[in-house]
Amino acid sequence: MKEYKWPYENEIGDVQTDKAEVLVLGGGLAGCFAAIAAAKKGKSVILVEKGATVRSGSAGTGFDHWESACTNPCSQVTPEEIAEAYVDEQSHYSNGIAHYIECREGYDRLLDIERFGGKIRDTDGEFAGAEFRDEKTKLMFAYDYKNKFTLRVWGSTFKPALYKQLQLLGVKIFDRTEATSLLTAVEDGKKRGIGACGMNVRTGKFHVFKAKATVLCMSRPARVWLFNPDLVGLCEFRPMQSIGSGHAMGARIGMEFTMMEKSVKGEFSAAGRSFPPYGAGNNHNTWYAATMVDARGVEIPYLDRDGNILEMVSQRYYPVEGQKFFLKGGVIDEPKYEYRGPETMPFDQLMERGYQLPFYADLSKMPEMERKVIWGMMVGEEGKTKIPILQNYTERGFDPAKHALQSYGTGWQSAAFLTQERQLFGAPGGIMHDWDLKTNIDGIYAAGDQLFASDCCGYACATGHYAGRKAADYAGTVDYIAPVQADIDAEMTRLYKPLEKEDGMGWRELNMAISKAMQNYCGGVKCAELLKEGLDLLTSYEQEKVPQLCAVTPHDLMRTHEVLDILEVCKLILGACLMRESSSAPLCFERSDFPALDPEKDRHFITIRMENGKPVKGIIPHDYFGNLKEEYEKRNQDYIGGAH
Repeated sequence: MKEYKWPYENEIGDVQTDKAEVLVLGGGLAGCFAAIAAAKKGKSVILVEKGATVRSGSAGTGFDHWESACTNPCSQVTPEEIAEAYVDEQSHYSNGIAHYIECREGYDRLLDIERFGGKIRDTDGEFAGAEFRDEKTKLMFAYDYKNKFTLRVWGSTFKPALYKQLQLLGVKIFDRTEATSLLTAVEDGKKRGIGACGMNVRTGKFHVFKAKATVLCMSRPARVWLFNPDLVGLCEFRPMQSIGSGHAMGARIGMEFTMMEKSVKGEFSAAGRSFPPYGAGNNHNTWYAATMVDARGVEIPYLDRDGNILEMVSQRYYPVEGQKFFLKGGVIDEPKYEYRGPETMPFDQLMERGYQLPFYADLSKMPEMERKVIWGMMVGEEGKTKIPILQNYTERGFDPAKHALQSYGTGWQSAAFLTQERQLFGAPGGIMHDWDLKTNIDGIYAAGDQLFASDCCGYACATGHYAGRKAADYAGTVDYIAPVQADIDAEMTRLYKPLEKEDGMGWRELNMAISKAMQNYCGGVKCAELLKEGLDLLTSYEQEKVPQLCAVTPHDLMRTHEVLDILEVCKLILGACLMRESSSAPLCFERSDFPALDPEKDRHFITIRMENGKPVKGIIPHDYFGNLKEEYEKRNQDYIGGAH
């Protein structure tokens, strides 16, 4: 039998130290823009990415639409209108600061990407004459064809364009390197971020990164409730390596988080009950507003906000009379009446009227341009759809002009999850921050999916650029501080510990155990006793199972580190759930021992941070960010003046 040989050099135990004024952790959209913004301000920049920056992150393979581009030349809405609508629609459990940055600066970032080589408009005239295309600018719009603030884009072109720009600006990129811990020091009685540690996931080399300012641009947590060891890559909608390590790193140094009690019933996961994202017929997000039919081929009606049947396909893309605009996509699943757009008749009404399951998305019944833009552009540009869905289905003979694609689950959700099978979708919790996107720790900033109530790609790009330039400004006011060697030594010991065992528990086993514990003790309905038992169980895993972990290769070791981070995040979630002693509809949060729904006394952000191993609760008013336009302009005159 041929012996397998690890194809990369063995550098386990070797240490490399590098220094830059701004350190960016995470090379997705937010990380790329943070690095670009800091470099353009003349700062030396290091970017650390677990994968390969050219295609890494949640949008590495692409995305199909860009929300809240309120300043594009065709837009009929203002940044204030949309940002405030998001805050109101989410009952103020929303990130007004980040949403306003997204609405105010998002289109600027699209223009940046176009300059870098990405494709944001129909320059080839492929969709000339389509109702959703503006003939003058060649921009293409989704959802609301009247107000035109959501753009259809060729997202698969974006990451390579950003990567090229990073190289042109001289950003030092450490690919295949996982960030594992944040380094801090105490200066003038306050904790300050001074860099990070990491490990090369192919060679095992240990890295120390010294910095004046750090920007966290890593992912939201995942693989918390849902994990399947045989289908690891399909456990979550986002890439499998995006599991919330930045949250875990922050938690270990006392970073403040909010809304960590919020989770929603699963939407996409082969570890649960769904088909691959956008691979089953539906009428949401990428597929909006596909024609739906029942098992007999009878068309399912679309209704306007007030319940009136829409007779024409074109009517599905316009607000009802008297409505300024509607909200669709991203974090918006069931909007309030004021923001509700056209939608198919509710499932229960369809059953009452005799419509028969299964349902199908039938694009053959749509105008040619609408069919072509859904199947071929939207399905194809959206993450993970180009090869597994568009290419594979087409090769197997699927023709949207002739065939209908079946829906699954209840109606056309393409999934049917149990309430305990949960995910951090729909504007989940994350890092609490101020108007500079600075955390409670000096010198550490956050962007994209690390922020609380995070959204989609435009949100990531806009907040990444914003955090990058604020971090660069801060870096110009401070000196480097040398890290404590004992902190570095302790992190090396922690990282390499699983290599010491020749036999023991693998990372898959522990991930499965954690996910099952979260389903059992932090499911759809929560109470203090369940949550405390969950914490006790996770503590026992930490004490008894973690020492049994073993790894053979650096890649295997990286997966082991990920599960340790998942364990850290789970403790944060359980702690936050114990702190909110009432139920909340907007937070999708139900406690059987505190059934009162959204009582006035609890309508605020509850924050959690760890101090000496104990959770510390904080309370912050919903409107802590003040008047969005005024507060933004007070702090960004240099940007408004053209220093982009």
